[in-house]
Amino acid sequence: MTHFLGVDIGTFESKGVLTDATGRIVAQAARPHQMLIPRPGWAEHRAEEDWWGDFVHITRELLAASGVDPTDIAAVATSAIGPCMLPVDAAGRPLMNGVLYGVDTRAQAEIDLLNAEVGEATILSRCGNALTSQSVGPKIFWLKRNHPDLWAQTARILTSTSFLTFRLTDEYVIDHYTAANFSPLYDFAAQDWCFDLADICPPSMLPRLLWSTEIAGRVTPEAAAATGLAIGTPVTCGTIDAGAEAVSVGVRTPGDMMMMYGSTIFIIELAARRLTDPRLWHAPWLFKGQFAGMAGLATSGTLTHWFRDQFARDLPRDSAFTTLTEEAFASPKGAKGLICLPYFSGERTPIHDPMAKGTFFGLNLTHTRGDLYRAALEGIAAATRHITDTYTAAGAPPTRVLAVGGGTKNAPWMQATSDLTGLDQTVCAVTTGASFGDAFLAAVAAGAVRPEDIDRWNPTERTVRAAPDPAYDLMYPLFLRLYDQTRDIMADLG
Repeated sequence: MTHFLGVDIGTFESKGVLTDATGRIVAQAARPHQMLIPRPGWAEHRAEEDWWGDFVHITRELLAASGVDPTDIAAVATSAIGPCMLPVDAAGRPLMNGVLYGVDTRAQAEIDLLNAEVGEATILSRCGNALTSQSVGPKIFWLKRNHPDLWAQTARILTSTSFLTFRLTDEYVIDHYTAANFSPLYDFAAQDWCFDLADICPPSMLPRLLWSTEIAGRVTPEAAAATGLAIGTPVTCGTIDAGAEAVSVGVRTPGDMMMMYGSTIFIIELAARRLTDPRLWHAPWLFKGQFAGMAGLATSGTLTHWFRDQFARDLPRDSAFTTLTEEAFASPKGAKGLICLPYFSGERTPIHDPMAKGTFFGLNLTHTRGDLYRAALEGIAAATRHITDTYTAAGAPPTRVLAVGGGTKNAPWMQATSDLTGLDQTVCAVTTGASFGDAFLAAVAAGAVRPEDIDRWNPTERTVRAAPDPAYDLMYPLFLRLYDQTRDIMADLG
């Protein structure tokens, strides 16, 4: 029987699934890892241990648990956090830890230099994206400027998925959706690398461009020995985890929006045309001829974990979130006048402010832990509304919202998001996420399904209905004013 393998490397955990040709999951596995924060504003992974090591471990576990013959796997697809920056030597060996996506803000000086040298308007026009902490180009420039010893050894710059594909196939490739985040090195209109805007790196350093479901290569004997996969198994180009997650829940037509509740909130909306709003990120979609606009908060699920670890130490770890959820429900909407700015790692879209700070504002002696936790969830929801309002202002209001990720189990968080944004959210039956989307993309690449068949693989299950509340009508404008009136203090604190 034909099977498809999908593996996703996340910020704190990697997951994998093995499906049959109908989309039924025959085995799944997960493995946790750490996000390294060697200094404020930095975020890293170990490429060999966290990316490749997790892939090997999960693949072997899936094969053992399922009993599936490796020769029955028709294709493999991977996704991973991104966009990342990993320099490797001529043999493909990592020269340092992988620098993560927009939560890593180390290259702000390089962003300022490139904006001054090239011009913000020129970068937005040519690349489709303003330079932000999500951009890989400034991080490559940071390596070049600050570590000439490593730069001298660098043969190629990879992202997380590119590294996995290289380890599987010996091919250096990257999909267009990921490459669009390499501003100012990707020309949006030409859908190709460009090197005339800034002298950051030579063309030989960047991987070959493919579409996400194109076959990049086949499993090598060395990779087969490490993973248990069959030699010659086709491997797709792969993509960023959020792209695979959007596919997994049926995002496929303009106006469809994925809202991913993970360590961060990440949002993707398909568009009928190229969007050019500097507050959002933009890219060709996974399939040729389609476009997407992206947005993301810096701390979301990460903030809930921080809250549990700091304020719920008295609770059993395995049931702490259940208790915190009950306490949040006991607090009224609006958390008794408490406002949380969830900028605990700076903020990405739409304010793009690495100096923004987390804030609980309005505290008094009547507030409880439940009020604080509700305020944190409502702060994330308010920041999410700031994003959805930005899509509307950019001329692309969402028409359907599909929610996915571990946070969909957090009822007060989900409800606050619908109530504040005014958007209903649909949750699909399969919530495995990006790894399930990867398996589907592998099936598309193998010609076993069409993109629209995801509705059969993963039907909708429930909908969270928006219920606007006067408390939020009062809170949201104050949320926006609180940042505007304190951002100079935040910058001085930084």
